[in-house]
Amino acid sequence: MSLKEIAQKILDYNGPPAESFVLEETDKEKNPQANAKAEGDNTEQPKKPSKKGRSAHAQKEKVFQDIQSSLEKNLDCVRALFFVPLNADVVIREFSLPNEPPVKAFLVILEGATDGQMVNEFILQPLMLLSNLNSEQKNKLHLCKKVLQKYLPSNKIKEITKFSEVIKEVVQGSTVIFLDGNPLGIAVETKGFQHRGIETAKNEQVVQGPQEAFVEDLRSNTSLVRKIIRNENLVTEFITVGARNNNNAALMYLKDLANPQLVAEVKKRISAIKVDYIPEPGILEELIEDHPLSLLPQSIVTERPDRVASMLVEAKVAILLDNSPVAMVVPATVFDLLHSPEDHYVRFSYGLWLRIIRITAVFLTMVLPAFYVAIATFHQEMIPTDLVLSIAAAKEQVPFPTIVELLLMELSFELIREAGVRVPGVIGPTLGIVGTLILGQAAVAASIVSPILIIIVAVTGLASYVIPDYAASFGFRFMRFFFVGLAAFLGFFGISTGLFALLGILISMKSFGIPFFAPIAPRTAPSADVIVRLPVWKQQFRPDYLQPKDSKRQENSNRAWTRRK
Repeated sequence: MSLKEIAQKILDYNGPPAESFVLEETDKEKNPQANAKAEGDNTEQPKKPSKKGRSAHAQKEKVFQDIQSSLEKNLDCVRALFFVPLNADVVIREFSLPNEPPVKAFLVILEGATDGQMVNEFILQPLMLLSNLNSEQKNKLHLCKKVLQKYLPSNKIKEITKFSEVIKEVVQGSTVIFLDGNPLGIAVETKGFQHRGIETAKNEQVVQGPQEAFVEDLRSNTSLVRKIIRNENLVTEFITVGARNNNNAALMYLKDLANPQLVAEVKKRISAIKVDYIPEPGILEELIEDHPLSLLPQSIVTERPDRVASMLVEAKVAILLDNSPVAMVVPATVFDLLHSPEDHYVRFSYGLWLRIIRITAVFLTMVLPAFYVAIATFHQEMIPTDLVLSIAAAKEQVPFPTIVELLLMELSFELIREAGVRVPGVIGPTLGIVGTLILGQAAVAASIVSPILIIIVAVTGLASYVIPDYAASFGFRFMRFFFVGLAAFLGFFGISTGLFALLGILISMKSFGIPFFAPIAPRTAPSADVIVRLPVWKQQFRPDYLQPKDSKRQENSNRAWTRRK
């Protein structure tokens, strides 16, 4: 072979032949009808998948709908439902009861979700060692009742008759017992999920007041609320959400206060959800809120049990989700998003000052950058001459227009904020401080931005941190970019137009049927805790827009001792 042929072969080389895809269809799968005719007319035609997809509850074929009397059939059905022995987490323990003759039985548990010590000491030991039933063999149902009443020392036991209930109980950590000859099962609560202990609140810290915060265990969270509200009217209802993860959601409300229509509306919206996976309240909120495209949330998400308790007493409804360290309270108004627990733990005059600071922070977050752009671009005559000359001197070396340098600094600030959250906890605060200082100083030294713009961006960032609600803070931060765009094109006219449009949107919004701007628009009865927080002894009535069953919060004679005899 000549040198020319070798070079030509190297240049034309395209690599080894491509391998066939692992999941490539076979000839039989590509043309099932032709193969069916070849194999005979008795061959069953494959069913076409439904366009709507299969329901999550119909993914498995149920061997039986109801629990059978035969123990062997029940055992086969349980193995088929939980894919035993393929599924190593499911444990099936077969044993016998000391009867004459012995009665066969078995139990099924989910390892990791069940307390093994509880199963051994309070189920297996009483049934296998301590019991001597001596029940007639012909009366198997009586035997099951006797076991249920005398030999299972657990505080929560119930009878189940369907395998759908068996699945629900097992995956939630309960132990299900089957006895030979009995067409029912016994579900014993033996939950043993691992969870962290109760810690202090991290995002809603207060100087005064309780320091406890919710954890990822639902029962621990409901107990924290009940520890504050020790009232028999506090109702907790459980609803299962998520077709695949079967997460428990708890609805908490005061039966003698909450509006029944509000409670029914919350139940209706949650029950109508048909989603595979709902791990936390943020996803649930998107599915049940009135205006999912709004930048502002329509529910209050908090990690503080004391805040949830105070809102329950106001006749609201709380939604707690298992595996989530926060609770969601509905309905919410725009004023609720600006309230903080510390407003009620300090004197009312201090709380009033804090609320004025927050309202000011909201306006600074939304319109301060836009105000600067409008002045620097269109309305230089509205500021003093000395300040105009100072701004002009600072911008003399900057090669970009005001809108460009503002967007550069705002995006840089957002990058630093996000980086400070994502890096390890020890480095995060240091990165935010050092990164901001270095980036700002370098940008000014390089004449990329003017010094006054650094001040504008820094004040805007600080104002956004003052807003107590995390989701609302995001919403107001995003709004400022819209206002900056309006100011760059229309100046103050654009800002005023944007504020008017925002006010109209907020007034037209609702949260579970409650106007989002209540009690200001529409105007309802005066409230002692909207913007101005009056002294506690002046807060006699609950907010009337919730239409609670009992509108009176307290008597007006709380300070009767101050009156003269």
